[in-house]
Amino acid sequence: MRVVLDSNALMAPVEVGVRTFEELDRLLGEYGAVVPEAVLAELDRLSTGGGEAAKAASVGADLARRECDPVGHDAGYADDAMVEVGERAGTDYAVTSDMPLRGRLLEANVPVICLRGRTKFEITQP
Repeated sequence: MRVVLDSNALMAPVEVGVRTFEELDRLLGEYGAVVPEAVLAELDRLSTGGGEAAKAASVGADLARRECDPVGHDAGYADDAMVEVGERAGTDYAVTSDMPLRGRLLEANVPVICLRGRTKFEITQP
């Protein structure tokens, strides 16, 4: 089983106190985590600023590099890359709290894992 993660899922430990990978373990058991290269670039760009968002992006980038395999794609924008990678054979779920992206993924027949309440993930089927 393969799961693709968006930047907000990787920033969630700092932004909302969710332990992303512990929640995925609880929800899915065994899985392989991947992150599109555009998401890594987005996290790197966000981490150069100041404040809480930069800290969250820095933590997210570190998590992505430790816990996920980077994947290439043709998209130039992180959301487009999430959809492209989500549609590939072998990708079972996408993790994001971005509502417009969530809608695009569901329209593309990709189940989405997102926050339910404050600290728990749930699966939304297309």
